[in-house]
Amino acid sequence: MIHFPAQRRGPLSTLSLRLAAAVALVVITIAVVYLDRNGYRDVNEDGLTLLDCAYYTVVTLSTTGYGDITPFSPSARLVNVLFITPARVVFLIILVGTTLEVLTDQYRTGRRLVRWRRTVKDHVIICGYGTKGRSAVSALLENGLDKSRIVVVERSGTALRQATSAGLVAIEGSATRSSVLEEAHVRNAKAVIIATDSDDASVLVALTARQLTAGQVRIIAAVREAENAPLLRQSGAHHVIVSSATAGRLLGLSTSAPPLIDVVEDLLTPGQGMALAMRSADRHEVGKSPRELESLVIALVRRGKVVTLADKAAAVIETGDMLVHVRDDRPTAGTPAL
Repeated sequence: MIHFPAQRRGPLSTLSLRLAAAVALVVITIAVVYLDRNGYRDVNEDGLTLLDCAYYTVVTLSTTGYGDITPFSPSARLVNVLFITPARVVFLIILVGTTLEVLTDQYRTGRRLVRWRRTVKDHVIICGYGTKGRSAVSALLENGLDKSRIVVVERSGTALRQATSAGLVAIEGSATRSSVLEEAHVRNAKAVIIATDSDDASVLVALTARQLTAGQVRIIAAVREAENAPLLRQSGAHHVIVSSATAGRLLGLSTSAPPLIDVVEDLLTPGQGMALAMRSADRHEVGKSPRELESLVIALVRRGKVVTLADKAAAVIETGDMLVHVRDDRPTAGTPAL
């Protein structure tokens, strides 16, 4: 099942608006009837009081119509034709508004589903919306990816609600099932990020994604234990991030070289100071040494492989190289940090 970002008010707000509209309509109708009370006749032939007008309004708008109070003057009958009858229709619409809203939402959701299936392409699928999944989404958004190009696959109802509340399209189900990934249009995806809570599930998701895409879609997976990383690569993951080993190295650095932790956090935290970035080499940069450039280049990506500056192959920038550099990510004056 596909869940789209919520676009409506909360239930209490919606109910309050409907109740206020119904009460306002009743009050206005009572006032109209009371102003023209001499044009009405009741069974007692003693004229209408304010209470009689309220009684007539309620039974009329609710279509009960006992007939004990009736309009007899031309003006009263004209008011009934031009105002009371339309007010009755509006009142009924308010009463059945919940049903109408459900039908409208179903129609709107169906239209959005058809439109989404027709246009979704080059999107990123996030398998798992836990801590790792949410962090991956944040990084994608910080790098300029539009929310409409992110699809979350998650089984937990709580995580699904969090994803839709964040403005993301979410698909309910297990990413280990091919039918769920097909519903996410995995064949048209740009990448699949596997951020499940267990290594076993990550391996199954990688196998399923590779089988469906024939290796044409990049698969990035997170794994807890380093010993499972080779298995994930064999399952089809192009990149594997070992979360426990990475955390352990950072913990070790925190004791032997504490300032390095601050540098790493700065590089990974947007809007704080430094940030890692990648861009294509400009034409005027081809043939130069990466060390000669104004920006601080720390590596090259050449034909899909990372070339460090310590490598002789990185002595000169070639056409088609991607430059991995450190950029100044501090917010400018008057611009809030993202």
